[in-house]
Amino acid sequence: MVSLPALALVGLLGGVLVLETVLDYLNVRYGAEAVRDADEWVRDALDVDDPEELLAYQRAKTTLSRVQSWLGVVLLLAAVVSGLYGDAAAALSATGLPSVAQGVVLLAGAIVAGRVLSAPFDAYETFVVEERFGFNNQTAALWLRDLVVGTAVALVFGGIVAGAILLAVAALPTLWPLAGWALVVAFSLLMMVVYPRVIAPLFNDFEPIEGSDLREAVADVFERAGFECEQVYEMDASRRSSHSNAYFVGFGRAKRVVLFDTLVEQMDREAIQAVLAHELAHWKKAHIWKQLAASAVQMAVVFAFLWWVTTSQWVYAAFGLPSETYAALGIGLLYAGPVLTLSGPLTNQLSLAHEREADDFAAETMGGAAAMTRALRTLAGENLSNPFPHPAYAAFHLTHPSIPERIRRLREQYGKDEGGAPDGAEGGPDVPPAT
Repeated sequence: MVSLPALALVGLLGGVLVLETVLDYLNVRYGAEAVRDADEWVRDALDVDDPEELLAYQRAKTTLSRVQSWLGVVLLLAAVVSGLYGDAAAALSATGLPSVAQGVVLLAGAIVAGRVLSAPFDAYETFVVEERFGFNNQTAALWLRDLVVGTAVALVFGGIVAGAILLAVAALPTLWPLAGWALVVAFSLLMMVVYPRVIAPLFNDFEPIEGSDLREAVADVFERAGFECEQVYEMDASRRSSHSNAYFVGFGRAKRVVLFDTLVEQMDREAIQAVLAHELAHWKKAHIWKQLAASAVQMAVVFAFLWWVTTSQWVYAAFGLPSETYAALGIGLLYAGPVLTLSGPLTNQLSLAHEREADDFAAETMGGAAAMTRALRTLAGENLSNPFPHPAYAAFHLTHPSIPERIRRLREQYGKDEGGAPDGAEGGPDVPPAT
């Protein structure tokens, strides 16, 4: 007979999945209606030749993601509710290995199982969906290499974090949640240094931008923004995909701005400068630290919840677990995951505010909104992004405001004809009214 806590877990995970499915449906339908209503703007402003292609891309990506999510949750619940998870934990407990080693092995098994499950979907997305819409540049050999290396990285760093937390459990039976929280926060800080210097180079090449017109443009925007010209790199994103992007990572001497080579190819000089200024704002306005602080608060709540779960006997009885803290931690995380998802509309507000602040900084640095609005239009059009997400979907999923909202806001605050845009591109087509 299935226990009440197990039924509650089924209801929680299943309920969130149903919510996500409904949001996906609303988003696809809403976006399709809005794109067709704003057909001329989508064609002219985003330079999308066929808006129906944009819609087809969104449908394909959404459908694949939702099928994967349903399969993953069904298999996960089957493993937990059937007692398979408890049996695996009991088998590890019977080995006589130290509890820390047992927990790390269990996590490693979960990571490998997750990778095996996601691999067919990832391959289909890369070689069918992305290939169909002209984005894929990846070979099968490179895709397989990424899978192997990505799995190895997840095993190494996941094992380190899990091992450290389980050591804290063994050494500090009453204080381990505080120690575990501190370890996770410290690891987050460490990853801001390790990721750009160790992990990212395993997958891409990063060339410093120097000795070119682009370098002069970079130096110019650094000077305008009040920065010393530090580490700016161009990444060979085109090796895998024609999607474009940019990001800021790190702190101290390890901080760097990364521009995809596809972005450099797709944008004019001033648009690239605007993107760079936007990324610099995340450091200048202390967004990195504010996001870290918010994440630390969220993790504190999670660890408090995990403390309650692991010290409650019901979890061991309900799921047939051995008396091992790591086994209860796994179940506790299953309960915590959906709750974090449901808190998305609240936690996303900070990121949305930061993105608007960064847009403002870019406009102020560039002397007007034109360069940043051109950059936003290029990013949306080249990536076939949905410019009109459903409000409910956006609340749960989006950490950036929609492209039309960002453009409209910039023009209202800074004017649409400033910023030295090329001839014929000063402000671009008018933004359609909010839907």
